[in-house]
Amino acid sequence: MATALPHRRPSSPPTPSALLLTGDGRDTDRLKAVPADKAVRERIQRRAVEKAGQLDKTRALARHEMEALVRELLGDLTLPETYLGWTMVALASAFWQDQVAAVPFHRRLLLLPKCLRAAEVCPADCNETGLLCQDCGACQLTDLRAEARRKGYHVLIAEGSPAVMKIILSGGADALLGVACLDALEKMLDKVLLAGIPCMAVPLLCNGCCDTSVDADWIRRMFHTPHRPAAVQTRTYLHLMRCAAQMFEPAELERLLPRVRGGPSLVKSNGRCLERNGPGLEGIEPVACTEAIAYDFLAAGGKHSRPFITLAVYDALRGGDGTTANGAEHVAQLPDAVKRMALAIEIFHKASLVHDDIEDDDAFRYGRPTVHKTYGKSTAINVGDYLVGLGYRTVACQRDSLPADMVADVLAQFARAHTKLCEGQGAELIWRDARDKNLPPLDALKIYALKTAPAFEAALMAGIRLAGPVEPYHEAATRFSRHLGIAYQIVNDLDDWQGSQSNKCASGTDILGGRPTVLWALAMQGLGETDRHKLQSLLDDDAPPETRMARAAALYARADVYRQAAVLISKHHQRARTAADEIGCEPLTRLLHFLADAILDRRPLAINEAG
Repeated sequence: MATALPHRRPSSPPTPSALLLTGDGRDTDRLKAVPADKAVRERIQRRAVEKAGQLDKTRALARHEMEALVRELLGDLTLPETYLGWTMVALASAFWQDQVAAVPFHRRLLLLPKCLRAAEVCPADCNETGLLCQDCGACQLTDLRAEARRKGYHVLIAEGSPAVMKIILSGGADALLGVACLDALEKMLDKVLLAGIPCMAVPLLCNGCCDTSVDADWIRRMFHTPHRPAAVQTRTYLHLMRCAAQMFEPAELERLLPRVRGGPSLVKSNGRCLERNGPGLEGIEPVACTEAIAYDFLAAGGKHSRPFITLAVYDALRGGDGTTANGAEHVAQLPDAVKRMALAIEIFHKASLVHDDIEDDDAFRYGRPTVHKTYGKSTAINVGDYLVGLGYRTVACQRDSLPADMVADVLAQFARAHTKLCEGQGAELIWRDARDKNLPPLDALKIYALKTAPAFEAALMAGIRLAGPVEPYHEAATRFSRHLGIAYQIVNDLDDWQGSQSNKCASGTDILGGRPTVLWALAMQGLGETDRHKLQSLLDDDAPPETRMARAAALYARADVYRQAAVLISKHHQRARTAADEIGCEPLTRLLHFLADAILDRRPLAINEAG
């Protein structure tokens, strides 16, 4: 008989209704029901194991493939589609079980949810990595944590993926075993599984943070998965993702890109403030301060998507060995010159972020104050300019390690991307400061194509050119980058309505800052004249930000912009995949499919209708 771990806590105040959409605009909240009958859950698990045993495990499943398999499975069992989300977790766990088993216990990470704690009596504090459990014995988390740690597991009690991905990408773990509600698992597992990171999960028996319970015996079966070799190795991008992330750790960054001015880093400084040099710059010579701030910002955070693209494209065109069973060894042998080219594309990106934050007057980046809020606008502008120069210097200095024509081609590609990005940003700023706030959706998409697509294209083309000639792939790669960039920016617009604890920490910064988005354009197109005036008036309204956000969200919902935006994401996502199919190189096509699915984050988009 199953042992359920219950936890009851006072119900939170009701939250505003949410519009849950997949990429094609379908309501998915009803697809997250958990089978109440344990016998039904076990039937689904057994069939999931059978189904997984029939699959090709040399590559990770895409979300749409898994959904199709699960619908077939539920049809065979004559069960409703409301169990779709729960069954997808069961199938994913069955698919990856052999790969998890191949990872030693001490290289596995067990993720437990904070909502299983006894909140009323729990003495533990929380930090950015999760709950700092005191092993007080007040809840079952103590027993589960202790049992897993005895087997050698790393254990984290938290929700969300940032801390998990940080541990995995830093090399702290090679497999993830998670316990969470379906909403949290959906947010976390999509990218983890797509990347080929071995992962198993147990969903809580209900969504939300109150009255939660779980099949404790299923958790124990999961983390007691024995250690044994895998018969088949699933390709994984984990080693390339780690390489991209680890290049920006202070020691590796200093090795690949030694400082010219020297002196202590901000990480090593004592953080006290001197009036002469500013926050955290004590003991650093004034001439070295700009370099110190720039290096600190390079190491501060980010997804490192662009350097990963460059490294992964280079690897794909060299045979894709970095994704195989011996991938770690192959990635370790990547030439430093290639790594430095990948570094350069991120340096340019970080320069644009410093300047964008000034132009938009954003207060936070990577969960901490922006450069201009810390050091002042003038210093921040100068740091951004320094990063631009550092990027070009990094590329040019590879002429001693790479053919001169190759370096020239990459340099020219980065320069083209730089100017296009500035054109896109300039169009946005001119619109922001103009009196006429009408913006046709097509014009918004054109701005997106200039603002975001060139960076993806530059990263992609750099990887191609470092591996050989660009011509065979140029046309398809350009189209792929355009559609990927447009869809990515729309996803970013939707995310702005939810805030981002790992980035800017605030919601609604786009509309409050008067920046053009496709959501605004769709609303202006879909609303009547009276409502258009109401929307435009919000830009100069003196009401509190929360009030303005609520009014804007209501108008957006009235114009059906969230569904339309989701449909646009789906359209450009599919066009990106179609361009990838025409690339003519199987490892590169596989990589581009992964990028389209992972970067665009195809999970349901939760958009708060009431702001």
